Amino acid sequence: MITRVAFAIAAALALPAAIAAEPTQTPPDVTVLQCAHMVDTAAGKLLGETTLVIEGKQVKEIKAGYADYSSYADAAKASGASFRFQKFINGTCLPGLIDAHTHLTSETSPTGYTDQFRWNVADYAVRSTVYARRTLMAGFTAVRNLGDASNESIALRNAINAGIVPGPRIFTAGKAIGTTGGHADPTDGYRMDLEGDPGPKEGIINSVDDAYKTVRQHYKDGVDVIKIMPSGGVLDESSSADNAQMTVEEIKAVVTAAHDYGFTVAAHAHGAEAIRRAVLAGVDSIEHGTFMNDEDMKLMKEHGTWYVPTIIAGKYVQEMAAKPGYYPPQVAAKALKVGPIIQTTAGKAYKAGVKIAFGTDAAVYPHGQNAKEFEYMVQAGMPPMFVLQAATTHAAELLHKQNELGQIAVGRMADIIAVPGNPIDDITVMQKVNFVMKGGVIYKADASATTD
Repeated sequence: MITRVAFAIAAALALPAAIAAEPTQTPPDVTVLQCAHMVDTAAGKLLGETTLVIEGKQVKEIKAGYADYSSYADAAKASGASFRFQKFINGTCLPGLIDAHTHLTSETSPTGYTDQFRWNVADYAVRSTVYARRTLMAGFTAVRNLGDASNESIALRNAINAGIVPGPRIFTAGKAIGTTGGHADPTDGYRMDLEGDPGPKEGIINSVDDAYKTVRQHYKDGVDVIKIMPSGGVLDESSSADNAQMTVEEIKAVVTAAHDYGFTVAAHAHGAEAIRRAVLAGVDSIEHGTFMNDEDMKLMKEHGTWYVPTIIAGKYVQEMAAKPGYYPPQVAAKALKVGPIIQTTAGKAYKAGVKIAFGTDAAVYPHGQNAKEFEYMVQAGMPPMFVLQAATTHAAELLHKQNELGQIAVGRMADIIAVPGNPIDDITVMQKVNFVMKGGVIYKADASATTD
């Protein structure tokens, strides 16, 4: 127990416009939050006035109405414990959001294709701490990081877990896995004397044996999840966004090895044939799915395969492709092909009953804008409550963390955010997060979220 009252009630009620200093990594012993509304993501309901009692890193009590917090404050003071109180004016409390598709160690830039020849791994790693903080402040307390260049996201995850830098909980894939010349090949577009021949240690495979070796290498490196590239992609310097680039046997080998080690497998796949192969081979999720057809959707329902649409990425690359020189010509051509389709595909998949989890492909657009995806999902025909569940209960299930994350419930991690207004009535308020708590620690608390 902390031996003094860290936050007096009066001080807690008179917060500055935003917490400027970094919070300590030790949460108060007791925190009481009074919410004008609360989203019960498990039940799919918007509740009225609700009081949340947090002890340390976990939710201890949930009470209907504005419960009297003074007894908690008095008990904390009597025992020498720390206490904090927060009340939200016309605000809605939600579980911390989960983005199931990010790349926290890079960010879009017109110089990105040449920066890789000038920057060291350390340059990307340092910048990643900024991107991680932006993501957390946007209300995303957990992410699945699906690919980096040099396993720098593993170091970022470890630094966040150690309390060295602020950021979301990271479940990282390290390097993505693909085939020679495919979307995961880091040397696409290089001149011949530089391209070399990346192999399983770098995530590039060309056989079943290579597939097993690369998964085992990823296990050795310390990843949390496996990411494969069975189709072409938009931003690599090859010519196709959707051709099939892995055989069914190669994908099955990756999946079998990954599941042996307790990993789930995410499959980047734009093309219908690549999606079909990946689903039949047993992957856990399809990312992007731009050219998904009716057969793919039927197979995904039969196999229980998750779909992570990343609509915002498609829209952003389409917008940037219209700017001369932002992308190489072959990349711009692919972006203009994929961008206009991905939102429509997401709407069709929802209507077909495919399981959907929230993901954005952050880095393809600037970090911190993740919540725009909510608006795009609603525009695609998904109800507001469904898209909130996609970023909470659904994404937690995809991560196999449904007993820890994704809902505000007694015994769960105290990952809690607040937004001004009602997201069921206006989903755009998800882009205005004014309170962020992760593991009981408050990282953001704007004055607009509190009483005086």
